[in-house]
Amino acid sequence: MTAKADRPLDIVVYGATGYTGRLVAEYLAHHHKDSGLKWAMAGRSLDKLAEVRDLIGASEETPLIVANSDDPASMKAMAESTRVVITTVGPYQLYGEPLVKACVEAGTDYADLCGEPAWMRQMIDNYHDAAKASGARISFSSGFDSIPFDLGVLMLQKEAVARHGSPAPRVKGRVRAMQGTFSGGTAASLTETMKAVAKDPSLIAVLQSPFGLTPGFEGPSQPMGLVPEYDESVGKWAAPFIMATINTKNVHRTNFLLGHPYGADLKYDEMMLTSAGEMGEKAANAIGEMLKNPFGAKPPKPGEGPSKEERDNGFYDVLFVGEWPDGKALRYGVKGRYDPGYGSTSRMIAETGIALLDCDAEGGVATPGALLGEALVERLRDHAEITFAPED
Repeated sequence: MTAKADRPLDIVVYGATGYTGRLVAEYLAHHHKDSGLKWAMAGRSLDKLAEVRDLIGASEETPLIVANSDDPASMKAMAESTRVVITTVGPYQLYGEPLVKACVEAGTDYADLCGEPAWMRQMIDNYHDAAKASGARISFSSGFDSIPFDLGVLMLQKEAVARHGSPAPRVKGRVRAMQGTFSGGTAASLTETMKAVAKDPSLIAVLQSPFGLTPGFEGPSQPMGLVPEYDESVGKWAAPFIMATINTKNVHRTNFLLGHPYGADLKYDEMMLTSAGEMGEKAANAIGEMLKNPFGAKPPKPGEGPSKEERDNGFYDVLFVGEWPDGKALRYGVKGRYDPGYGSTSRMIAETGIALLDCDAEGGVATPGALLGEALVERLRDHAEITFAPED
């Protein structure tokens, strides 16, 4: 096996013919065109890869790699050819493990968009120790779930220590505004998670617990954010937020992997803000009802997504509020341009992959926050049009 530093490629985008994978490849082809980055496109069909390469305006010299999750030899060859694999091929519980296994065995870094906590826990149990031994850094949830939230809490706590001498024991993640759409991959992942739970009811405990991704550690009882409420700290009604179940787990895993710099007693939840008054309450209740069936009668299919105009017009604005028992408080904002699920996510996972090239963290099945921290914040500020800033 070729030593990591001597491999011919820096990054392989696996799933480059899919909707999101194509956006990642297009971003690398244009935004990092003159960076000297050695990257390749991978997928099941050579013809489709060549077609997408030409459609996105990538160089004709961009390497194309045929690989398929049901062909272990192709996974092994791909993992051993590069320093980092970025994969958009989900649902990961159906297609992800062969690539995780290949990357762990090859000592290759890996980034995905997974928001499937039951599968993530299985991968932690199966591969974390082996990844530590091989040096492979496995970065789950490297898109809108859960980077803005994972890194938002990390940066708020850094500011908290600088200003007040201690991390905030209570942090609220509050989505102030968001314009974007669910992906077909998100809908398919939820469907497969429900199937997995039906086969193995023990997974319910992982899905329900905010500490489902911190094996061996159980923190204090957490606010769940499952019922609309009036949030005094921001003066608005707050509704349940569909991604809170994965984001909160990743925030706690980052804290766990870093040795609890946020404190072992951290309490964290996420909700979506509406407005003040009676209309805000009605909106919060309506959102709560909608989330019982978030995709409607006809969920989007994997591979489907919004138009370029819709992606470009999307945005998100997340507020983090840190609170202390003596009444001190701190506010921190994370704001992103572009549709969160596609336009911004494709940039986030691409920059995660590039940041892994310069990462010196030890191997393991981890999170972007634990592996990359502020280095990724700086890349996202510089390249992905995401702002991170305290709000006085």
